[in-house]
Amino acid sequence: MAVLPLLPVSWTRMEESVALVRRRLARAAAALQEAGVPYAVIGGNAVAAWVSRVDLAAVRNTRDVDLLLRREDFERASTALGCAGFVHRQVASLGRAGVMDVFLDGPSAKVRDALHILWAGERPVPDALEPSPELGATEAGDGFALIPLADLVRMKLSSYRDKDRVHLRDLAEVGLIDEDWPTRFPPVLAERLRAVLADPEG
Repeated sequence: MAVLPLLPVSWTRMEESVALVRRRLARAAAALQEAGVPYAVIGGNAVAAWVSRVDLAAVRNTRDVDLLLRREDFERASTALGCAGFVHRQVASLGRAGVMDVFLDGPSAKVRDALHILWAGERPVPDALEPSPELGATEAGDGFALIPLADLVRMKLSSYRDKDRVHLRDLAEVGLIDEDWPTRFPPVLAERLRAVLADPEG
């Protein structure tokens, strides 16, 4: 097994890793807003944004920048993001069937240094339980448009990977979702949410 070269332990490096994600999100949001392209921040950053409205100490950082767009806005979004330095690619969905649209943060960037796009009203992967929600009204964030909480929870329940269950527990821990929430969803999603709420420690 190859030995990886290790850089010195550094608070500066750890802080910069978080700042890079935030700056990437801010650039993308500014470009889409300037072009008048509707979008919503989803995924881990959306969870962090919602959790931060209740308890800063409970916020979990993420490396991903996930955005919800409408398929009919692809050309305008691609142009706007291209002007901000992002490069469109299609890549295999990690560990699942299908492909994902991403916008790399520059032509030589890694997929982890990218915007990950989900399309409103479409299944993110062929075997997804439900399609992504339609892009409607959003919450006004600090320079970005945030997906409504109910839509975010529904997406997490539909995908239901390990990190989705962790994110659901984060939302439950601060009281954003509780035992009344399962009644808002179809039976399969409701059962998934009850399971998460019944096992807060995972």
